[in-house]
Amino acid sequence: MADEVQAARLAFESGRTRPFAWRTDQLRALETMLVERSEELEQALLHDLGRKPIDGYVTDVYSVRTESAYVRKNLRKWTRDRRVRTPLTMGPGRSVVHRQPLGTVLIIAPWNYPLHLALMPLIGAIAAGNSVVLKPSELTPRCSAALAEFLPRYLDSDAVKVVEGGVDETTALLREKFDHIFFTGNETVGKIVMAAAAQTLTPVTLELGGKSPVWVDDTFPIEKAADWIAWGKCTNLGQTCVAPDYVLTTPEIRPRLVDALRESIHRLYGDDPKSNPDYSRIVNERHTARLIGLLDSGTVALGGGHDLADRYIEPTVLVDVPLDAPVMREEIFGPVLPIVTVQNIGEAAAMIRRNDHPLAAYAFTTSAEVRAALIRETTSGSLTINALMLQLGIPDLPFGGVGASGMGSYHGEQSVRTFSHERSIFHRRNVSDFLLRFARPPFTERSEKQLRR
Repeated sequence: MADEVQAARLAFESGRTRPFAWRTDQLRALETMLVERSEELEQALLHDLGRKPIDGYVTDVYSVRTESAYVRKNLRKWTRDRRVRTPLTMGPGRSVVHRQPLGTVLIIAPWNYPLHLALMPLIGAIAAGNSVVLKPSELTPRCSAALAEFLPRYLDSDAVKVVEGGVDETTALLREKFDHIFFTGNETVGKIVMAAAAQTLTPVTLELGGKSPVWVDDTFPIEKAADWIAWGKCTNLGQTCVAPDYVLTTPEIRPRLVDALRESIHRLYGDDPKSNPDYSRIVNERHTARLIGLLDSGTVALGGGHDLADRYIEPTVLVDVPLDAPVMREEIFGPVLPIVTVQNIGEAAAMIRRNDHPLAAYAFTTSAEVRAALIRETTSGSLTINALMLQLGIPDLPFGGVGASGMGSYHGEQSVRTFSHERSIFHRRNVSDFLLRFARPPFTERSEKQLRR
């Protein structure tokens, strides 16, 4: 473990990761890997999560390849020195902000999108000129093995290290000294990572989760809202950090929405989602049992079927859910959807505020007043109107949480910024001896009096 970290650190200290050519070559090699090894990666996702190949390709292969190409295309612009104004009292001189790599960074990836959420931050770390130690999730062993096998073949095997294993290996890595730690996962483990980082004053980026709400009102077609919600909740079986966690709507709309969701789910998966090859599975029996335990939190209005051995949970809608029910106290991370009724958007915003800040918030509405209320009265990592989860695919939108849903962000240029130190550089220009005779320190007694006026 320590040897892997030391090797990555030596690679960075050698200077090999800093040149622009090295960075772009590594990104290009990553894109080549995703093309040439696409089938193996898709099969690994199918094995670990039951995700059909086309879904695995879109979410964990193609999305990463397009992000890498976008970063590579814009990297020179994003990494060149940015000149800032120099006050006359400080000049003559030149002031710039220079982005330099942090050093050796640790990336700890989760299991729900085991390739996407390992490789997306890796793109930013490489683009910024760092060496990397990557820790894939042990809960998706085939994907972890694929990363351990393929990354050293295509990338600089000294500068990019992959460490497999479980809790013991992650704990050992957290005892090592890094220059940045990037963690994606749940709040409980996030606190452990942050506490470990505090021992060495290591900065962290935490991409967590939370209970992402969805507001639905009758200014937007209910059937279309139901299509979006059914798709977002059942994609990867709701095992997505920005999946809709619960719906807020009025008592009048709720029965219409339940009926619309029934039709939407039927169009997606037919009469028997369990036998539909497009319907994935929960990652393991422990998480399946946890989700089964949430089904008693309210009245089952739709679905409710389950099979622990098969890691299967039917798309389920709950109504009449008490606010203190277990399903409303924790992030669901599965295809179980509570619908909570409120009287208006003001009450909905107040309910959102009572919980920790979510990673995402959604609304299906054409009302400008509702949009303004959500922007003004709630806080979330992102806010998406009349769609679900599409914010992830917009590279110039920073992706990250706030408060309990995380700290820091990435994607696009923000990834380069996250893995860089923005260094302030001021170069005072030489002037003639004649001018130097008249030069004064910037804060003389006279200038102090002028500043205080």
